[in-house]
Amino acid sequence: MRNRILLVLPVLVVALIGVGLWYWWTDWRFFESTDDAYVASDVSVISPKISGYLKEVRVENNERVTAGQVLFVIDDSDYAARVAQARAAVAGEEATLATYGDRITLQQAMIEEAKAEIQAAAADLVRAQADYRRYQALVTSDFASRQRFEQAKDDAAKAAAILAKDRAALIAQQDQLAVLRSERREEEAKLDQARANLRLARNNLANTVIRAPVAGVAGNRAGQIGQYVQPGTQLLSLVPLPRVYVTANFKETQLTWMRPGEPAEVAVDAYPDHVLKGCLESFAPGSGAQFSLLPPDNATGNFTKIVQRVPVRIALPAEAPLIRLLRPGLSVEVTVDTRGEALREAQGSIGAAAAEPADTGAACRR
Repeated sequence: MRNRILLVLPVLVVALIGVGLWYWWTDWRFFESTDDAYVASDVSVISPKISGYLKEVRVENNERVTAGQVLFVIDDSDYAARVAQARAAVAGEEATLATYGDRITLQQAMIEEAKAEIQAAAADLVRAQADYRRYQALVTSDFASRQRFEQAKDDAAKAAAILAKDRAALIAQQDQLAVLRSERREEEAKLDQARANLRLARNNLANTVIRAPVAGVAGNRAGQIGQYVQPGTQLLSLVPLPRVYVTANFKETQLTWMRPGEPAEVAVDAYPDHVLKGCLESFAPGSGAQFSLLPPDNATGNFTKIVQRVPVRIALPAEAPLIRLLRPGLSVEVTVDTRGEALREAQGSIGAAAAEPADTGAACRR
């Protein structure tokens, strides 16, 4: 029996090694895994647009909020006064603009009056010139006195002067109308500016109420009642749970057969008995070192080659029960199945497969 076991054992070992090699060649070598992966989410940092003192805080840490819900209220007394001031400025400009409209109407009436005076003066000039010509003919025949002729001559010259004066007055009135119209356009510009200031004041007044841009869970609250805040002050972090994804940092040597749309398995350290079926959604545009605070400069000093890691985004199914328990920052292990791409390479179509689609998430949504 012992001799038989000694004879069969090597055969079994060789068979197991063969089976292992077969599975490695057909399946296992196409699975790329990493434990440098974490749950992530698009966290919204809530900051005010205006400065002031916080009057109300209506959210607590770890509280679930809806989109549009009021989170903080800034004291609005100064901003309400600025709205009233801007509204009064608009009313003043509107009154001034209305006054210019009345003045322009009056000026147009004065122009029409000046035109009528010109017509009357022209008629007087025609009559005076006719009298002058008539007396000129009579004075040569001694049928009219020299004095009457001189008076007719003076009346004709006076009528011509009055006509010239009325024409100059018409030009002056027309120029005054142009000036009034220019001033009205200036007042219209001032009115537009006053209305813009009023809209800005109203916007600032509305911005005293800080609302949630998206639904999620509040965390890392820093704003407190009575605190003076300025634009950019971080008041709260809003995590849009359960919309989470996984960022896996794969080595560059593992990316050979990875393409968007390939299936992935995600094992969460906090829930070891559950495995999520994910999908490779997209690749980062550069390695993690390129986006660090101090990117490496390999052109200086002694060069040491280090395998780089590239962040890969893994989409998670929204209908999975475990998805509501995940929180950004949890550690996970990701395994990507690249057999599909390897098969296409074997069929000679790597050029078409390597072309990443414009919408990298389309394959995961399908």
